[in-house]
Amino acid sequence: MRRIISFILLGLGVFAVALGLLLRLYAYPQLAKIPLDQESTSVAQGDGITALVVRTVDGAPQPEIRQNLSLTSTTYVTGDLTQPEVETDGNVAVYVEAIKTVDDASGIVVNASVRSLCVDRFTNEAVVPCEGQYTEQEQGKRVTEDRDTIQQPGLSFKFPFGTEQRTYSYYDLSVGKAVDAKFDGEEAVQGLNTYRFVMEVPPTKIGDREVPGSLIGQSDKPSVRAELYYQVKRTVWVEPETGIIVVGQQEGRQELLAPGQSPGEGTTVFDGTLRFNDTTINDNVTKAEDNRSKLSLLTSWPVAMWIGGAALIVLAVILLMTGSQSGGRTGSAPPLRRQPAGAHG
Repeated sequence: MRRIISFILLGLGVFAVALGLLLRLYAYPQLAKIPLDQESTSVAQGDGITALVVRTVDGAPQPEIRQNLSLTSTTYVTGDLTQPEVETDGNVAVYVEAIKTVDDASGIVVNASVRSLCVDRFTNEAVVPCEGQYTEQEQGKRVTEDRDTIQQPGLSFKFPFGTEQRTYSYYDLSVGKAVDAKFDGEEAVQGLNTYRFVMEVPPTKIGDREVPGSLIGQSDKPSVRAELYYQVKRTVWVEPETGIIVVGQQEGRQELLAPGQSPGEGTTVFDGTLRFNDTTINDNVTKAEDNRSKLSLLTSWPVAMWIGGAALIVLAVILLMTGSQSGGRTGSAPPLRRQPAGAHG
């Protein structure tokens, strides 16, 4: 009976270990992927902002710098299923991101951009080949790249599944390159544990602009070629198991530098902070909690199965060994004692 129980325990232990390996090594990579048909909207808002606003006067654009504005920035991300890189069971997704920032009072668009790229469905990093990748920060001025060259390197949209407490490379559209996203500690957001990452870009030239001289304090000149400088401190709060950005905040500044000016001496055309609004944060917390509970079945359960399976295997081996030892003695005939020849019992 003991041998039967031992083999049952051994079988259960092996099954538990094998199932744990199956869940972790096969099921988890299949589930821990961003969807191909992604569709999400996030909204960031801010008050007391200085920004360059272009209004139309008599059919002509009239730029002016306004202060103490309330702005709303809406980011819409959708999956592009028409691209050749997209396969139903593949590891690459193609996403299109459209951002529009408007002045709440006037409804005037302060800035807008759109971009498309191919990303790894697990790490969320940009990958190639990517046939349709592009960026467009000025209407009608789309910038493309060869399909085998990564145009937008680093992470985009979210962090990897199983985010670690380390520095990542995250793409910044304004400077057109990846910047360091440095781990800055843990923080609870509505009871949800998150990792905080900070990205900082020092004053960096991002382009040249032909602007009215009056806009930058040179009224005697109808037009001036000025340099546009950008700096930002971007902070994101990331749920580590899913990589979802629960909260995003951006403290940014842009200025136009006339010839001979240095960063800090120019005309400020943007200065303010935008942060996810409460609705977006609440939605992200709910999404992160739901996805985390699904993933936990494939991360915590395998560990429990390995531990429990190993314990069952050890117990089965112990029972088999002790049963074999005791079975060697039970029911054996007593040893015969030799008697001298001719002795009578």
